[in-house]
Amino acid sequence: MVRSILKKYNIKGGVFDQHFLIDTGYLDRIVDAAELSPQDTVLEIGAGIGNLTERLARRAKKVIAVELDYALVSVLHDRFDTVENVEIIAGDALKVEFPEFDKVVSNLPYSISSEITFKLLRYKFKLGILMYQYEFAVRMVSPPDCKDYSRLTVDTYYFADASILMKVPKDVFQPAPEVDSAVVKLIPRPAPFEVRDEAFFLEFVTAVFGQRRKKLRNSILNTNHVLKIPEIKEVVNQLPEDLMNKRAENLTPEELALVANMIFDLKSR
Repeated sequence: MVRSILKKYNIKGGVFDQHFLIDTGYLDRIVDAAELSPQDTVLEIGAGIGNLTERLARRAKKVIAVELDYALVSVLHDRFDTVENVEIIAGDALKVEFPEFDKVVSNLPYSISSEITFKLLRYKFKLGILMYQYEFAVRMVSPPDCKDYSRLTVDTYYFADASILMKVPKDVFQPAPEVDSAVVKLIPRPAPFEVRDEAFFLEFVTAVFGQRRKKLRNSILNTNHVLKIPEIKEVVNQLPEDLMNKRAENLTPEELALVANMIFDLKSR
């Protein structure tokens, strides 16, 4: 079915991160995971030839399909202009303002995974079922003390609960990407810990994971050109010694928030 659509419209893929999921079993499992109801409005980013769109439209109240490639936008219009509950938006998902939606279900372009995920998390929605490069998905959910625990892990945990639902092999795509993929379930929620200043916390996390192999004391001192904390050495000397002697990769998001809050309070005096 998916191959026949690609052949009909002479779509080869390979540009704009285009790797079309051709295995109908995986397509159905992705839609099932979204637990759609006739009341749901679904956002789909990178709708491609509409292989996921058509399945979503059968179960949801409305599907908003965003696509950058005008060749694929033409395919979507040809296939769905007579389908009342599909709205097609032609444009760059990083630049367009999304209409209101309840759920987002997408095979995301891997080159913009981070940017588009954190753009999505600025919107209010109930559930995301999102396909990422497998290694990226692992970094989203890794616990502390693991090599994949990263800034991405902490930032994701701050905004949402994330879990890997399934690994998707590269040979179920056309053209096949060089890596396997994974489908992640993302449930936005309030942060599970308090931060004094969200922008400073996220900046602090970025800074200290930039030197993840150094003890926190040194990573803070070395990245102060980013953090711009006055009297940085005096501030660091007032922070808990046990945390300063650990690396960022060894600290939980809650511990990183504790340090960021203490720095924010000290620099605000």
